[in-house]
Amino acid sequence: MKDKINEIDKDLLNEVSNLENMEKGAYNIRKNGEGIERKVTDNINIITKTDKPGIDIYVKENTKFEFIHIPVIITESGLNDLVYNDFYIGKNANVIIIAGCGIHNDHHKDSQHDGIHRFFLEEGAKVKYIEKHYGEGQGDGKRILNPVTEVYLKAGSSMEMESSQIKGVDSTIRETKGELLENSNFVISEKIMTHGEQFAKTIFDVQLNGENASTHVTSRSVATDNSKQEFISKIYGNAKSFAHSECDAIIKDNAKVIATPEITANNVEANLIHEAAIGKIAGEQLIKLMTLGLSEKEAEEEIINGFLR
Repeated sequence: MKDKINEIDKDLLNEVSNLENMEKGAYNIRKNGEGIERKVTDNINIITKTDKPGIDIYVKENTKFEFIHIPVIITESGLNDLVYNDFYIGKNANVIIIAGCGIHNDHHKDSQHDGIHRFFLEEGAKVKYIEKHYGEGQGDGKRILNPVTEVYLKAGSSMEMESSQIKGVDSTIRETKGELLENSNFVISEKIMTHGEQFAKTIFDVQLNGENASTHVTSRSVATDNSKQEFISKIYGNAKSFAHSECDAIIKDNAKVIATPEITANNVEANLIHEAAIGKIAGEQLIKLMTLGLSEKEAEEEIINGFLR
C-alpha cells in the first residue's frame, strides 16, 4: 500500500485513520474520488457499488473484534467528491469501524467531500464507529465536509459513534439519523472546534421506536474568533424508551453558538432529558492554572484541550 501514496497522503491518513493499524484489518482507501487500495478478510467483504459511487461492506454474523478502515483523502483543489457507503452488520457481530476524511488544499478552488454512510445492524450486533475530519493547506480555497450518517438498529443491537472535527475545516453540515427497535442503544459523542470564519452545523434526529430503546447524545464544542456553530437535536420517544441529550460549548472572542433542543414524547413511558450549557472559560479556572506558572494563553489552551479530550 505504501508505494501508492505520497508523504502528503500519509500525513492525512495518519490524522484520520492510523496508517500502521489499518493494515491489520479490512480497509478501503479513497483518494480524489477513486478507490486506490483495498483489503478484505474472511469475515469482512467490501464491494464497489455499480449504480453510484461508493462501497458496500458486509460483516458476517458472529464476527468478533475485527477492524474496518475506510478513510477518504482529497489533495486535488476544486474537487467535489460524493460517496455512498453502506454497512451490513451480521447478527451478533462486534466490530470497530474507523472512517474520516482529510483534505489538503494548497490552491484557490474549494475542495469538498460529502459522505453518506448507512448502517444496518442485525439483532445483537455491536459497532463502534469512529469518524475524524481534518483540513490543511496553504491555499485560500475552502475545505468543506458534509457527512450524513444513518443508523438502523434491530432488536438488541447497539452502536457507539465518536465523531471529531480536528481542525482546518472551513464549513461542515453534519447530519446523523437513527431508528431504534426494542432493546437497542445508540450512543453519540461529538467534538468540534472552529476558529476564524469557520462554520459548523450539527443535526441529530433519533427515533426511539422500540420498547426499551435508548440513546445518549453528547456534543462538546469550542468556537473562537468569528466562527459560528449550530447544534440541533431532535429525539422522538415513540415507545417506552430513554434519551439523554447534552450540548456543552465554550465561546471566545466574537464566536457564536446556537443550541436548539427538541424532545418529543409520543408515549407516556418515554423518558427524555436535554441539557445545554454555553459560556466563556471560567475566570477561576484560568487563575488556578496561571498560579502554576502558565501564561493566560497557555492556561486557555490547557482548558480547551481538556474540555475536548
